[in-house]
Amino acid sequence: MTVIKTIRNNVLEALKTASTHAELERIKISYLGRSGFITELLRTLSTIPVQERKVFGESANQLKEEIALLIQSKINEIEVVKLKEKLAAEKIDVGLPGFPFLKGITHPLRKTLQDISSIFEAMGFEVALGPEIENEWYNFEALNIPKNHPARDTQDTFYLSGELEGQKRLLRTHTSPVQIRVMKEKKTPPIKIIAPGRVYRNEATDATHSAIFHQVEGLLVDENVTFADLKGVLTSFVRQFFSVSGYNVRFRPSHFQFTEPSAELDVQCIMCGGKGCRICKNEGWLEVLGCGMVHPNVLKAVNIDPEKYSGFAFGIGVERFCMLKYSIDDMRLLYENNYQFLKQFNKL
Repeated sequence: MTVIKTIRNNVLEALKTASTHAELERIKISYLGRSGFITELLRTLSTIPVQERKVFGESANQLKEEIALLIQSKINEIEVVKLKEKLAAEKIDVGLPGFPFLKGITHPLRKTLQDISSIFEAMGFEVALGPEIENEWYNFEALNIPKNHPARDTQDTFYLSGELEGQKRLLRTHTSPVQIRVMKEKKTPPIKIIAPGRVYRNEATDATHSAIFHQVEGLLVDENVTFADLKGVLTSFVRQFFSVSGYNVRFRPSHFQFTEPSAELDVQCIMCGGKGCRICKNEGWLEVLGCGMVHPNVLKAVNIDPEKYSGFAFGIGVERFCMLKYSIDDMRLLYENNYQFLKQFNKL
């Protein structure tokens, strides 16, 4: 039994000076390993007299369990010390001032889209949304642009593989398909909506063009709707958007396949007040949107009687209005996530 007491005392002395996991692991192997002191001690049981073997074996096993507990206790002590040191090193003084938190801003393009929508919603227009992947019927044919019509060439369409409702799939080139879907679903006017959204055209990106851009298209269909109603709505919109009560506007004849008659809406140049400058090419006017009375063929395509109902439609390029309002001369700045450019709009 003297040897058991000696081993126990040796373990206690070794544990007093042990301060790392590596040192504890060496002690564990020395005493509890396959070739450790306790293991070797238990192998000598067969050489001990029978009458002493039971007591000796119990004492040796108790020592084995005690050493394991002592080593684990020492490991716990070391962990506590390490944790305290870590907490002391990472101590936070809550009395110190914090780091400044920079607020995010509304992107000028998003702000423009919100402003346009809110003006028309105040006039009683409802917001309607539709899918960005369309088929040819909704994007072209229902809008009086039949197959092989030259107007399709001006759209520079992105076509997709597969079909949708038996027609070729494509990325919509305008939000006009939303108007078709609303008229087809509602069937009976009055219909008064705007359709904001992203559209796609296969164009090279430059200062004034992008393959992905945004539109807000509007539609009003009811009995006795005239071009005078169209002029009144768009004139009011332009004056509200640019915050100028007496803003000069003009309507010039144009052509769009889905409206007749059609017009372009010009506004007096915001930069020079109509005197002529580089922005307006010295003409004093800026073209901002297209509009017109809904073509009877479009109404027929959605089973609305053109003899009873009439309507007007318009299309607004959101990027163009954004550039005009905030004096941005390159459309690409709206997509580049340039911090120096964006931070100037932090008061929008």
